[in-house]
Amino acid sequence: MKFLLVFDFDHTIIDENSDTWIVKCAPERKLPNGLRNSYQPGHWTEYMGRVFVYLGDSGVKEDEMKKTMTTIPFTAGMIDLLGFIGENKELFDCIIVSDSNTVFIDWILKAADFHKVFDEVFTNPAAFSSTGYLTVQHFHAHHCAKCPKNLCKRKVLKEFLDKQLERGVSYTQIVYIGDGGNDLCPVMFLKKNDIAMPRQGYTLEKRISQLAQSLSPVQCSVLVWSSAIDIMSYLKLLIKE
Repeated sequence: MKFLLVFDFDHTIIDENSDTWIVKCAPERKLPNGLRNSYQPGHWTEYMGRVFVYLGDSGVKEDEMKKTMTTIPFTAGMIDLLGFIGENKELFDCIIVSDSNTVFIDWILKAADFHKVFDEVFTNPAAFSSTGYLTVQHFHAHHCAKCPKNLCKRKVLKEFLDKQLERGVSYTQIVYIGDGGNDLCPVMFLKKNDIAMPRQGYTLEKRISQLAQSLSPVQCSVLVWSSAIDIMSYLKLLIKE
């Protein structure tokens, strides 16, 4: 009996968007209008690439970025939830699928000592160049029309499950915890026995209820959460069964 927990990162594990939080490092803590207005839908990664160039040009160094990123608050109850999962790792495999980047997630999880809770992190690869600029790349290429160009979370989840099956690992249930519009695609991949946990008041919850109203509901069960304590209560019930 093993459960797979799939977490989004921004507005799910942390209570902010890591990509917009980094702007606190910019001169006067804001971006020039031209840069701010250069975002095109579906091309967030390219936009963040330009933000990182601007920060580098402004003389913002790695240690300053790291210091800023590690001040992001975790979502209410999340520290307790991750502690609980860490104590029950024999029952839970735990992955992150996020449109953030490897550098930000690594900094934040390591600073709070939660990196051991997660078996794998799937996110856009980032690194500092020899000149000290942060660079970010697309996670993968895909053919899904519903998802941003750089990341289809359904594809990530499906490939992870296939790889686990090859290793002889299958899951009693998948629990998907997220908040955003890009979490809908993987949620629609979940089966009847799985559970989607959208954050209350966020895009994912709204999209799921729109589907239910148009009589094409998702196959899996849906349980809304507002604090990670709600998620922990559910997981405690799961392992009692």
